[in-house]
Amino acid sequence: MRFLSIHAHPDDAEILAGGTLALLSNAGHHVTIVTMTAGDCGSGEYDAEELSSIRRAEAAAAAAIIDADYFCAGFKDLAIFSDDPSRRQVTKLIRELQPDVVLTASPDDYLCDHEATSQLVRDACFTAPIPNYSASGNAAHIPSIPHLYYLDPIELIGRSGKPVLPDFTIDVSTTFEIKKQMLAKHETQRDWLRQQHRIDDYLVKMEQWTRACGARAGIALGEGFRQYRVHPYPQSPLLQECLAPYLVSFC
Repeated sequence: MRFLSIHAHPDDAEILAGGTLALLSNAGHHVTIVTMTAGDCGSGEYDAEELSSIRRAEAAAAAAIIDADYFCAGFKDLAIFSDDPSRRQVTKLIRELQPDVVLTASPDDYLCDHEATSQLVRDACFTAPIPNYSASGNAAHIPSIPHLYYLDPIELIGRSGKPVLPDFTIDVSTTFEIKKQMLAKHETQRDWLRQQHRIDDYLVKMEQWTRACGARAGIALGEGFRQYRVHPYPQSPLLQECLAPYLVSFC
């Protein structure tokens, strides 16, 4: 089965779903990680071009730990917008990658890039099977809308400061060290997150968030997901079935 994780920036997928992606890869599924941007604004030390090159390499190295593919969609930081050209670009990407399941950003999160990514991916999942919705390139339309899931927002809260609760939690205790190794590849973010986000150690903060997610479900370490089941998106619990031994269905 083909799983596609699309989030805004390098390190987002690792922070919020690295353990789950490792479980899927370990189970023999094909995993692809896509970042909308190369994280070109995430530094006070490098210019945008140099930083983008470094962060793409970091993201590829993180994905390689779980034998996943990595691609950058080519957007710029703070310039992801839900408009028709962008929707066609993401539609083309989904058609090229042919996923069965798509994991993306929470529609309610602290950052505009995350929220715009969520909306674009949601709509592109709908448009990808529509032959007359054209997109540049040779990508063929996919046969049906893929299953769609939202990751937790950062800090497990939305823009309003209120908790965003998942439909279910995946126990990532067995893959947490892999998740940590993946995130550690994003070395450029240590100083930037300390400066911009007031996070002294991003690996420690990630562990705190993963433990907080687990605590909601009565386990040590967890990652939360919500399935998008609005008509006509798929209703069957495909991700839940694939990871049934690790599933905690209450929050």
